[in-house]
Amino acid sequence: MIADFIVYNIKSLYHSREIPPVKGNKMKMIETLEQPFIAIKDGKVLHVGVADYSALVGDKTLLFDAKQKVVVPGFIDSHSHLVHAGSRENEFEQLRQGVPYLDILQAGGGILGTVDKTRKASFDELYAQAKKSLDVMLSYGVTTLEAKSGYGLNYENEVKQLEVMKKLNDNHPVHLVPTYMAAHAVPKEFLNNKRGYIDAMLADLEKIRATNLTEFVDVFCETGVFDLNETREILEAAKALGFKVKLHADEIDPLGGAGLGADLGATSVDHLMAIKDEDIIKLAKTSTILNILPGTSFYLNKTYARARDMIEAGCALSVSGDYNPGSCPTENFQLIMQLAANYLKLTPEEILTAVTQNAAFHLGLASQKGSLEPGKDADFLLLDIPNLAYLFYHFGINHVSHVFINGQQIQ
Repeated sequence: MIADFIVYNIKSLYHSREIPPVKGNKMKMIETLEQPFIAIKDGKVLHVGVADYSALVGDKTLLFDAKQKVVVPGFIDSHSHLVHAGSRENEFEQLRQGVPYLDILQAGGGILGTVDKTRKASFDELYAQAKKSLDVMLSYGVTTLEAKSGYGLNYENEVKQLEVMKKLNDNHPVHLVPTYMAAHAVPKEFLNNKRGYIDAMLADLEKIRATNLTEFVDVFCETGVFDLNETREILEAAKALGFKVKLHADEIDPLGGAGLGADLGATSVDHLMAIKDEDIIKLAKTSTILNILPGTSFYLNKTYARARDMIEAGCALSVSGDYNPGSCPTENFQLIMQLAANYLKLTPEEILTAVTQNAAFHLGLASQKGSLEPGKDADFLLLDIPNLAYLFYHFGINHVSHVFINGQQIQ
């Protein structure tokens, strides 16, 4: 078969070909090809090889000289809060002084402050701000991004966020995976009637299902937000309607949300800085991905998730950015990956698996993305580095030279 496009003169190519979820020590198993080429047909990987590619070249085949750059699959950031209005730099000093994040929320700030701004913002204002951030993420190598609602906290404004994501998905090269997260906090109008808000959300779930704007539902399971029983009720209702479920779990207090996620067959349980030992063991026996967000620990000066214990127990990990205005306001995904190396003590190979194969798996994209195998989307990066380890060693700069999505050069 003749290729549409061939990238040649590549120094090295790194990717995981393990079948996801990639667990435990298998996360280190990265295929490395020296002096390879990538052949692309109809936006998909046609062939990756190290021999002569002339048999794949036709009259219309385009050739691209990688000039000895390193190639990896496009990064998949599988947890973000992309669509929101405004910022929260006014809370920065409170956080530095040690005011607990949940105290700021309970005083009407935090998430609720962003909800006020997001409700007041127009669709176009939300779109413009989200697109600006998405452009920056793309420049750092993110080719697929999960994005949550959760700053509307009523049907009208949650849908407004999801529709912004849909338009971005239609217009922007980055592939967006939207998640409905009205269970992000209890809005001010329901502060003394949480039961009423849960009932409203449960009623809204059926309407959200009918919009076809998302396949996922997420809940913030945490002290002062939604407890274990409330989280179970919401997610079981979502599952009954055909949604896939995930949850913010054990971020601050060890409530057991991670274990609940295992029981519910969640696609991922996220944060996990306060996870219980027994829940690590339980999750190792499931296909649920443990999604670790080191940028949040860094920004809030909190402890980091025990990623090494999780891998040694045989769990499957992903690493995500958690871009949001309150606890991780950065679009630099390479910085997040470096934090995973420095503070989670993950190896370069484990991090690459975490931001490709395992991230693709819990977003339901394992057959399309996550590695550079024939038939998968031709999403990949050219990095101006000599080897994979250098990506984490030389931190604080952008190593991306070129980005390709669906076989098209984006930058």
